[in-house]
Amino acid sequence: MSDTNTQPISGDDIAAIQKLQQAHKIIRAELAKVIVGQDQVLDELLMCIFARGHAILEGVPGLAKTLAVSTLARSLSLNFNRIQFTPDLMPSDITGTEIIYEDRSTGGREFKFIPGPLFANVILADEINRTPPKTQAALLEAMQERQVTSGGKRFAMKDPFFVLATQNPIEQEGTYPLPEAQQDRFMFKILVQYPKWDEEFDIVTRTTVGEGAQPSPVLGGEEILQLQRIIRKVPVADHVVAYTLKLVRQTRILEGDVPNFVKEYVSWGAGPRACQYLILGAKTRAVMEGRYHVSIQDVQAVAKPVLRHRILTNFTASSEGITSDIIIDRLIAETPAHEGAINKDGTLSQTVKA
Repeated sequence: MSDTNTQPISGDDIAAIQKLQQAHKIIRAELAKVIVGQDQVLDELLMCIFARGHAILEGVPGLAKTLAVSTLARSLSLNFNRIQFTPDLMPSDITGTEIIYEDRSTGGREFKFIPGPLFANVILADEINRTPPKTQAALLEAMQERQVTSGGKRFAMKDPFFVLATQNPIEQEGTYPLPEAQQDRFMFKILVQYPKWDEEFDIVTRTTVGEGAQPSPVLGGEEILQLQRIIRKVPVADHVVAYTLKLVRQTRILEGDVPNFVKEYVSWGAGPRACQYLILGAKTRAVMEGRYHVSIQDVQAVAKPVLRHRILTNFTASSEGITSDIIIDRLIAETPAHEGAINKDGTLSQTVKA
């Protein structure tokens, strides 16, 4: 089976992939010094960073979302800024502003750009749904273009650049929820759940006896950039791409080959960006496990964080307790996943039809 990537992986790239696999284990060990549990959340955060994406983190207050992100930034030797989004926050409060600067030696005056808190490697946009759309749009522009514009000049963001936006799902009064089209800019939507009994027991005993341990840096910015480039080179077989497209296109109720349960419960499905992020997420997962190829299981493993904010359920689904995660599980269960099951044009092979 041919692959969709013609860039060869060199010996140096293979060595870097092996280094990432080892670094992943060390990073997890360093994070465990501070963060109890949340293994899947931390892995998905790492996948976003190495895939050069951004993430929405949703969970109730007190689940260590801020601590997880700041600890991750320290373990990766990256600069970290936390921005608390409020209803009175203006775009210039996060992107930066121009001031009049006077040169004392010449007496001349000129405008000088003062960068805002957005100019860091890792940004925690805390409660992004509490700020007006104008400020949300400024953040999303920086995420997409990796630059801000002020006074007709463009200023590039620091690289690597990763935005993690948090949302509180239980307190919606006075909020400005992100439209679905804007949520589509985020690679993953990560759900943070309550800890298990033993994890919460450990949290309480750890955090009430004094200062905790601090993580040690594992990877630097240049190493992360190198790994981001290598991940793009990882080959993907045509049957994996065909499976990915089949999975996503079945969420679109206006398409022809859509399951009945999708038509019943979904009002809008995922766009092409979902396919791109599924492949990138699958590549990153494979590399983090030390593999040089992508499997359908890798695509399935990242399907929920990629698709859950791109599948808009309707009132019927809400009334019956059907969530986007349930729909994704059912799609995975009903979509043939073995090699050759789906043709390159998206149709099922004769063996599956039989």
